[in-house]
Amino acid sequence: MTTLKTSVYNQNGKEVSSIELPESVFGVAWNADFIHQVVTSLTSSAREGAAHAKTRGEVRGGGRKPWKQKGLGKARHGSSRSPIWVGGGTTHGPRNDKNYDRKVNKKAKVKALYTVLSKKFRDGEMLFVDSLAFTEPKTKIARETLTHLSEVKGFMALKNKRNNAAYIALDTKNVAVEKSFANFSNITVAEMRNINLVDILNYKFVVIVNPENAVKALEGKVTAQNK
Repeated sequence: MTTLKTSVYNQNGKEVSSIELPESVFGVAWNADFIHQVVTSLTSSAREGAAHAKTRGEVRGGGRKPWKQKGLGKARHGSSRSPIWVGGGTTHGPRNDKNYDRKVNKKAKVKALYTVLSKKFRDGEMLFVDSLAFTEPKTKIARETLTHLSEVKGFMALKNKRNNAAYIALDTKNVAVEKSFANFSNITVAEMRNINLVDILNYKFVVIVNPENAVKALEGKVTAQNK
């Protein structure tokens, strides 16, 4: 299996080691049409039908015929709740019972995730950190960590970007780290097993903590699909 080598940094922004990444995960060719198809399907499935317009049968009233059929020189009407009347029902309006789900194969989801991660890696928007040692939830520690990591070449925007700066993927749940970054609106912290394709597309950088375990978790996604 072909591998890709990259540097690993500590939370002080110093290079401490290197890691070989599997090309099957971080060397996938970019396919914009495929990514668009998967993302569109995922966002559509997450959509909730909140808007709801009543049909003529659901609008209250209108049971009596407005006027007799003939003899008045007026157009014929059977109900004041017809869609062409003010206060009537709506034709082809939004319905809260509409199903927006779109099926996406599990293998397609995994391949799309690998494709985006590969592009982030090639574009120099992926940073590997050996660990985040937060003894207690402290915003100050989180801010200092971002400052140190922003000193890594190419990652200056980590502390300067006001919106969607980084998606931090942890190998395991870490409450201290999550709470420390909770006050940063431009940072999202999540476990690697819950990494989301749509989320990482919305962030400039992806920071992977404890990359050895994280990469194994990523490789496990395709292994699980092949069983």
